[in-house]
Amino acid sequence: MITNMTSGLDFQAKALVLRAERQRVIASNIANADTPGYVARDLNFKDAMLQATGADSSSGLRTGNSNSQGGGANGMTHPHHIALSGGAGASLGGSSHLAYTVQSQPSLDGNSVDLDRERANFTDNAVRYEATLRFINGQSKTLLSAIQGQ
Repeated sequence: MITNMTSGLDFQAKALVLRAERQRVIASNIANADTPGYVARDLNFKDAMLQATGADSSSGLRTGNSNSQGGGANGMTHPHHIALSGGAGASLGGSSHLAYTVQSQPSLDGNSVDLDRERANFTDNAVRYEATLRFINGQSKTLLSAIQGQ
């Protein structure tokens, strides 16, 4: 019974951790906007969330991410490639879903960061992070009201 009551909170908590991980990756891209040769990365939130919730039923090559190169998870282009691992969010599948972003405007120094796109992604992710926090707050208040019998 307690599992049913907290499953919503658990889902939102995992989403919050993944949103924070994506925010960190985007902030790293923005910080390295002037670094020669830096290749921008991004987190495939959908795949990471599916893996974190255990709903990841796909195996092999995935091509659902239009924002990353390599077509599949971890930038793999072939199902027999070895997946990359490690990093801060690996326990929730965060860093395992890091992919390289598609370079929209080639630069002479090899840097692939598009500042306008990164700023837009940063703002979008911040809004979604805030929404997730509000969901958690609302569910907590609902549980508290139920416990107190109000």
